[in-house]
Amino acid sequence: MTRRSVVGGIAAAGAAAALTTGTPAAAADPAAATLLPTDPLLHLLRRATFGPSPSSIAEIRRLGAKAWLDRQLNPASIPDPVADGVIARLPLSRLSIAEIRGRVSAGTLKRYSWDPMWQLGFGAVARAIWSERQLLEVMTDFWSNHLNVTCPQGDVWDSRIDYDTMIRQHALGRFSDLLKASARHPAMLTYLDNRFSTKAAPNENYGRELLELHTVGLAYTEADVKNAARLLTGLTVDNGTGKYRYDAALHAVGAVRVLAFQHANATAAGGEAAVMALLDYLAMHQVTARRIVTKLCVRFVADNPPASLITALVKVYLDNSSAIAPVLRALFTSPEFAASIGAKTRTPLEDLAATVRTLGYGPATSGTKFLESLYWMARDAGQAPLGWGPPNGYPDVAEAWGSPSGLLVRWNFHLSIAAGWWPETLVRPANLLTGMVGALPATYGALIQATAVRLLGIAPSARQTAVLAEFYGKTPASPLKANDPVAGWMYPYLMGMLLNSPSFAVK
Repeated sequence: MTRRSVVGGIAAAGAAAALTTGTPAAAADPAAATLLPTDPLLHLLRRATFGPSPSSIAEIRRLGAKAWLDRQLNPASIPDPVADGVIARLPLSRLSIAEIRGRVSAGTLKRYSWDPMWQLGFGAVARAIWSERQLLEVMTDFWSNHLNVTCPQGDVWDSRIDYDTMIRQHALGRFSDLLKASARHPAMLTYLDNRFSTKAAPNENYGRELLELHTVGLAYTEADVKNAARLLTGLTVDNGTGKYRYDAALHAVGAVRVLAFQHANATAAGGEAAVMALLDYLAMHQVTARRIVTKLCVRFVADNPPASLITALVKVYLDNSSAIAPVLRALFTSPEFAASIGAKTRTPLEDLAATVRTLGYGPATSGTKFLESLYWMARDAGQAPLGWGPPNGYPDVAEAWGSPSGLLVRWNFHLSIAAGWWPETLVRPANLLTGMVGALPATYGALIQATAVRLLGIAPSARQTAVLAEFYGKTPASPLKANDPVAGWMYPYLMGMLLNSPSFAVK
């Protein structure tokens, strides 16, 4: 980096500060809605994807909101060549439990190696940015937080990849099916210690989190936890294969009651079926429905979502036996959603993905170093994909992410990515300015306006335009020449300052 880059970076931070009306937590302010375009198609893209991209904007304008949403709710119908090509460079991120253990036996992978889990994290970044199946990726991220199993984490070295595959398979299906699949997955059983739970010494970890985090919240008693733990005994992991198995010899028999659920649990052979009955009951519990729906509304509508929408969606959830697609369809077509423009703030991972997506940059043509760089950027901002330590998953509200240090990290990666400094191998236009806005505009003001509309979907105010022009020692009316620094090496600073604005932080 040259001295002029450093000096320019300091000045850019000053100009960005002049543009900024607050930290990303500004989304809590109703005035945040004025920071964004009112176009309902762009609003849907900002929420149902990891951020609008030039291609997704063109697609939704061609299809319309309904057809676009229908398509996203049927991800198998969407070709995904770019993301698939990038994921193919991460072969360990796609291995089954048997394949990982097979590589260990063959000596090509060390036991307890974190390499597959690192690749899974890198792949999560790739999918968030370049997958055409954006709603699937958003919902996979949502459920990965709701049913969190930290990645990387040593105890799930052989099963965490397969757990991600399972989440992805059920992400747009029924919550009851997802809950049962999670309960019978080696990663969850290991992470929350149920694989070590026996009738002689029931372990309460999974039973407690099943109630408190996965289903009914705090609407339980200690007796409910103990009974759930007893019923869950026998759900374990085969030490030889690493796969799930039900071991009747470990199961504690005897009548159980969890909330209003009662089961005779008379035989060890019937223990697994009794657990599945409990999970079906919990998935369809009124309190579970309200918790799941509320979390979806917090993710897609507002940090404090309208009670009217939650009540309406609880009915949709229960009427459709916990199917998530009808809930999402009702949510995205509701008047409350339409009125929520600017009411959410991007998390660090969303900000990172949205940066690359709005720029329209492509993945490097080979290798994975660029993915690793993007992953470390997300980690430095506090949100490495899948990396939350406690079992409750990353927070999804502005208050959790609004800090000066976090804002500075975001500002740094906005400029680094836009300028091609880091990662330096993303595919960008040969001429950045014309690649972004077409022919060279006649004035500084026209360039600023065109770049803002291209990156943010909305033009800055006259005052903001004047501030940005002043950064270059110009006015909005100043003629723009092809050999001006802003048309060359200083253009990324304009892009970075716009990406640093609240119009990009909120969604």
